Amino acid sequence: MVRSFSMRGVQGAADRAVQHARNWMLDTEPSSRVHDVQEDPRFQHRGVDLLWELPSGEVRGIEVKGDRQARRRYWFELVSNVEKDTPGCFLYSTADLLVYVFLSQAQLHALPLKNVREWFLPRAKDYALKHTTTKTGAIRYTTVGAVVPCHEVAEAVPGVLCVSLKRGAAKEAAPTRVAGSQEGPETEALAPTGTDAK
Repeated sequence: MVRSFSMRGVQGAADRAVQHARNWMLDTEPSSRVHDVQEDPRFQHRGVDLLWELPSGEVRGIEVKGDRQARRRYWFELVSNVEKDTPGCFLYSTADLLVYVFLSQAQLHALPLKNVREWFLPRAKDYALKHTTTKTGAIRYTTVGAVVPCHEVAEAVPGVLCVSLKRGAAKEAAPTRVAGSQEGPETEALAPTGTDAK
C-alpha cells in the first residue's frame, strides 16, 4: 500500500522535528549554537538541515527527520523522487548525525549517520521498501524508503541514542531530566522493545 501525504502535512511534521532537534542540541550543549541551513542551497544538496556549532569550535552537520507513525521503525529514504530519479537523503547526506524524531511517541533518536549507512547498505535487501506519494500543488511525486526496526540499528551500531521528550508543543518541548540530575537530558542507548514485530 502506498501512503499519500500533502506537502503541508509533511512540512508541519518536519518543522516540529527540527524544533525538537534544536531544543535537544541546546539542552545537551547549552553553550553551543544551532544554525538552520534548510533553505541554504550550499547545504541542501549535502542533506544537512542544521549546523551544530559546539563550544570547542567543532561544527557538526545534522539531518533531521520527523516521523508521525506510531511504530518505532526508521524509514531510510533511498529515492527522493522516483519520477525524477533523484537519490534519497539517507544515501547522499554528508551530515554527522541523523536526528530522527518520533513525533507521536515524543522520542528523539540521534544516529551516527555514516556508521548507520555503512551497516545498512550491505544488508539493504533484508528490509521491505515502502513507497509514499506527496502532493505539492498539482504535482505528485513518489518517494521510496526502507523500513528498519529501531532495535536492529541500535544492536548493531554503537552510539545510537534515544532521548525522551516532553509531550506538548515542539516549541516548549525539552528532553526529560532524571530526578535529581543537574546534567543533560535523560539519554539511553536504544534497546529492543519488541514493538517492532511485523
